[in-house]
Amino acid sequence: MDNGNQNYKSQIMQRREVMKSYSETDIEIVSDQSAGLPQPPMDKQCLGQKIIPLSKNFDNIIVNNDFLNLINTRTSKRKYSDEYLSLDELSFLLWSTQGVKDIIGRQRKATMRTVPSAGARHPFETYLFINRVEGLEPGLYHYLALEHKLELIKTIEDQADRVTKAFGGQAFFGNAPVGFVWTVIPYRTEWRYTLDAQKYALLDIGHVCQNLYLSCEAIGCGACAIGAYDQKLADSLLGLNSEPSCDNDNEFVIYAAAVGKVEE
Repeated sequence: MDNGNQNYKSQIMQRREVMKSYSETDIEIVSDQSAGLPQPPMDKQCLGQKIIPLSKNFDNIIVNNDFLNLINTRTSKRKYSDEYLSLDELSFLLWSTQGVKDIIGRQRKATMRTVPSAGARHPFETYLFINRVEGLEPGLYHYLALEHKLELIKTIEDQADRVTKAFGGQAFFGNAPVGFVWTVIPYRTEWRYTLDAQKYALLDIGHVCQNLYLSCEAIGCGACAIGAYDQKLADSLLGLNSEPSCDNDNEFVIYAAAVGKVEE
């Protein structure tokens, strides 16, 4: 029992170190950026075949444009009506969380988005488990942020049940009109920040999800963030590998959130 307790305390201390503002190491580290290695891609290439263009005209879908009211009314909402989201509403949520406003730089480019990210590295990809969105068949989708488009990756048999199982048995997520799932490609940030990149990515994903909460409030929807999930099952649903890896294209689920219309 004592050995088990000591092992637990050791793991707690190791994980706490990630939260600190420095990285201690006995080796000299030169970032891949400083070493002149190529910059990683700013987004993931198209994976599917069916591409859905998205609008940036959001004038008709905003129902709450009072910022103080948005802050006061923002709560986690887990109960959703059977109402469908419109494609424009989904487009607004995607734009609010990962929308690309500009691309800067000549040789070394960076995306300026609707959320902050350390060094403008933006190491995330957005996937969607869609159940109820007008004009879209249920299935797994991927957001093409640079183009502001959606792509259908695949349909999933028994999607609600499989998603529920992968995300901690939380049926409200599996059955929600839309399940946002964010993955991280750590090397996008590691290329510049080496061992500090992991902490920066964890901070950055919080900015993304908070924008989702506020943008949901603006269009009369509710959101609930999810940090509890089965890593292997969640990654498998997205076609990703959960095994530890130092590969530059390593990608895995890091956060999720349910979204839906809220009953009055």
